[in-house]
Amino acid sequence: IIGISLFRPGPVKADMISPFLKTRHGFAQRAFIHDDLEEILDETEGVVVFHEQVIRIIAKMTGVTYADGDQKRRLLGTREGQQEVCDWFYSLALSRGYEMKTVDTVWKVLRDFASFGFCKAHAAAFALPTYQSGWLKTHYTAAFIAGVLTHDPGMYPKRLLIDEARQWGIEIAPVDVNKSDAVYRVEKTTAPARAPFEAVNTKASGELLTLPDARGYAIRMSLADISGISSEEIQNIVRARPYLDLADFIYRSKASVPTTEALVNIGAFDEICGVGKNGVNRRDLYIHLQELQKISGNKKKVDSSQLSFNLLTSDIESLGLPDITQEEQLKAELKVLGMDVSSHLLAPYGQFLNSIGVTKSSDLIKARSGASVVVVGVKVALQTPPIRTGKRVMFLTLDDGHGCNDLTFFESAQENFAYLIRNTSLILARGEIRRTGPRGVSIRATGAWDLKDAYSSWKNESKIAK
Repeated sequence: IIGISLFRPGPVKADMISPFLKTRHGFAQRAFIHDDLEEILDETEGVVVFHEQVIRIIAKMTGVTYADGDQKRRLLGTREGQQEVCDWFYSLALSRGYEMKTVDTVWKVLRDFASFGFCKAHAAAFALPTYQSGWLKTHYTAAFIAGVLTHDPGMYPKRLLIDEARQWGIEIAPVDVNKSDAVYRVEKTTAPARAPFEAVNTKASGELLTLPDARGYAIRMSLADISGISSEEIQNIVRARPYLDLADFIYRSKASVPTTEALVNIGAFDEICGVGKNGVNRRDLYIHLQELQKISGNKKKVDSSQLSFNLLTSDIESLGLPDITQEEQLKAELKVLGMDVSSHLLAPYGQFLNSIGVTKSSDLIKARSGASVVVVGVKVALQTPPIRTGKRVMFLTLDDGHGCNDLTFFESAQENFAYLIRNTSLILARGEIRRTGPRGVSIRATGAWDLKDAYSSWKNESKIAK
């Protein structure tokens, strides 16, 4: 509860986080502003964390009721209100025998904190589902992530959740017209999946911390993520299953032409149409779709509950066309689903990234503080929260398929790179490692480039060298 409340603008602005952590972990002695406040601040190591503490401090030092203290706390949210409370607080606190130095110190804390603080009850309401979510993620990882994907809460994009599922060893099963539903589903699988990461245990140096291991499960992508699909179409598709082939789907599903084409493009018919067998590939299937659409215009539809029997031709022939490339597959997924499913967005750049010595996010924990590294990733988040110094700092998070890289761009680096990191999604960055503990790793950024531009330059140079 305290941890959730600390990471707010108020405690940051009032420099409350470092004193709390140092005291909590035994690196510093508790220091209370005044003995009268010890009872109020005891649970938070002498640091003001909750709104309730602000109310109690005001009441204690001025002699008013908690209700009046809360009214004064509310006034701190505006500049005019702050001045009113300041005059009132100083007058009453000094008249009750508190020294000017004490009143000055307390007032600074109240002024910096109160308008941005956290109510303890509010924090508890966050803490309970946080604990529950952590337990579910540990013991029912695949089901938990499937639920999060279905309900789509939080600030992170779905593609990042998909990538995290892969990190825990979960297979991502593609959209399939006979298996996908309106929600994400968990399936048992025997297909080999990448082993989940092992992290250093912060409690015992050298040991390994067991993280969620969800190998043996797959998350089936949802029909609801198809761009432009309606809930009615989803219901019709599910109701008319199973489908024998693409022709059967066109005849009974009542899906629109754009929806059917989108499903073909992302491989939703690959299994029932035998794509990958007898030389048949996705391009062959798309041409087959065009032929079926021409024929179906002259056919009378049947009730969706009835199976079709060769009402449309279902034979697919290999035309000898080259199959779609990995880049084309990803492009189709991004267009239709808004996320990369079959592989990570960085996959096509693998050879280039290896040649320039990019460090994986999962390997940063092994790096020494101060070491220079080059990292890469898909932009997940870019934030510029208020900090105590008042200077603007940009915090960038990049997903590289092995975890996330957290980079900090201070003002000295923003002049040359702020525009790029705001307007580019695939970013290559350079920086220095900053260690803050056994697992505390961040990067002080010193440079950034558009990955696509860097890759193009590398390809051109490689051609010239040949």
